[in-house]
Amino acid sequence: MGILEKTSRDIQKLLGARCICYDVEYCNQASVGDAVRQRALCSDLTIVGPALLNDINLGPLVINGSLFDTGKPVLVVPEGAEATLSPRRVLVGWDSRVEASRAVREALDLLSGAKEVRVTIVDPEVTCTGSGTEPGADVAAYLTLHGARVSVDRLPSAGKPAATVLAQHAIDTSANMIVMGAYGSRRLRERLFGGVRRWIEAKPPLPLFLAR
Repeated sequence: MGILEKTSRDIQKLLGARCICYDVEYCNQASVGDAVRQRALCSDLTIVGPALLNDINLGPLVINGSLFDTGKPVLVVPEGAEATLSPRRVLVGWDSRVEASRAVREALDLLSGAKEVRVTIVDPEVTCTGSGTEPGADVAAYLTLHGARVSVDRLPSAGKPAATVLAQHAIDTSANMIVMGAYGSRRLRERLFGGVRRWIEAKPPLPLFLAR
């Protein structure tokens, strides 16, 4: 029995014991991206766990096949994080870009069911569009219409990267999940995966919900 066949049987045994509906598919590495894309097209969410995050060969293929090739969201779950679809407190990294808007839309069910949603903007710029002039007022109004309990935090970067500020704020507010847009063109796919890995390695062990 090959390694793939044995792994497939082990997974089926594990999921079957938990009475979870499942379908296991295995393929060679060259076909991983396409296999993931086909599955993600008819799925609501792709979950990427610690094993894939630590695999520099398979990890990018899975991220590319699901997030970039389908436009569907991905939930990245690092080592030590709780994989949940019912987070109590969620931090939303907001910057009015299309990717952030899509992340909010895709995570709408999670956000509407959360006890607290903190829309967080780093170095906000005041505009005269949307629901008032205050940055974040428009997305807060949108989320409120969908039943979310929303507050808006506007933070200065003080020269720090926005990701660092968001991560620290997630710690300070006891967030259970971070929702944000995944930026980058198709040419920057591997750099995005590297950025996610660095985020996970350097930041608190929280699930990261990404969409683009």
